[in-house]
Amino acid sequence: MRTIHRDIVGGFIFSKDNKVLLGKNRQGGVYEGSYVVPGGGVDEGESQYQALRREMQEETSIDITTGKITQVNTSTGEHEKTLRDTGERVHVNMTFYDYSIALPQDADSVVVCAEDDWTSPRWFTADELATENIGLPTCRTLQKIGFMNPIA
Repeated sequence: MRTIHRDIVGGFIFSKDNKVLLGKNRQGGVYEGSYVVPGGGVDEGESQYQALRREMQEETSIDITTGKITQVNTSTGEHEKTLRDTGERVHVNMTFYDYSIALPQDADSVVVCAEDDWTSPRWFTADELATENIGLPTCRTLQKIGFMNPIA
């Protein structure tokens, strides 16, 4: 199996009423079946901020320019995925550049339209996450920033 490397930006979108927006990746995608933050690859010639803004718009339809954006974490991960254009199954080594995006609205007033590779969007309180299947990098970052407690 071929191995590829991708730089990935992820947006931990938080509402004013302290909920986090998570969804699931498309079938065949990385961490399929687990809740993850919206995000995606940094394209050639694109800054991380440009990629973050583009990916949040593509995945959620949310314009993040009104939010407070802070880089919160850099981590690595690996997983398998099926490439969309060729159908090839590959091993992906990823470097994640995670950002916290604090929106000025409560979750109920944010219009979310899941598009592209990201589906089943849902706002979660910290307590609700304990019983959900959360992708490992997403889980680790939520624990690191103190939004959720370590799961025993």
